[in-house]
Amino acid sequence: MKSLIIATTILLATFSAKAANPSLSQLLSLYYDVKNALVSSDAGVAAAKADAFVKAINSVDMNTLSADEHKAFMPLKDKLSADALAISNSTDLNAQREKFKTFSNNIYTLAKAVKLSTDPVYQLYCPMQKSYWLSEEAAVKNPYYGKKMLTCGNVKETIK
Repeated sequence: MKSLIIATTILLATFSAKAANPSLSQLLSLYYDVKNALVSSDAGVAAAKADAFVKAINSVDMNTLSADEHKAFMPLKDKLSADALAISNSTDLNAQREKFKTFSNNIYTLAKAVKLSTDPVYQLYCPMQKSYWLSEEAAVKNPYYGKKMLTCGNVKETIK
């Protein structure tokens, strides 16, 4: 019985350590929404989802972040917010896609530093744009070209 309790405690501790912070997970989810809107070449939805990202990042409760999450998040908060704000303030799809490059690089830096999802996060690369993006799936759906070159790119890394 004692060994069962110890095993359960270890399992729960391991699961807790691997759980993603809900505030930060929401940011990844909203980033995916922006990416998916760009894949669909929908500047209006991209702007709206980027605006939701700005609101979400500004409402992250710092008290819910671990020391490591806080250390990783704080240097990126203003950069991510500025990227998303630029996308939300534009109705020009090309301008949104250009700003999405730095948005993707900054969210990648956060995803590498802290766990944003219990699911794998795929980093993909577009050789035509020489730019990266993150996706919730390994299938290539290029946000930089949308339907024009939907499957241009490849998976570079899987973050687990």
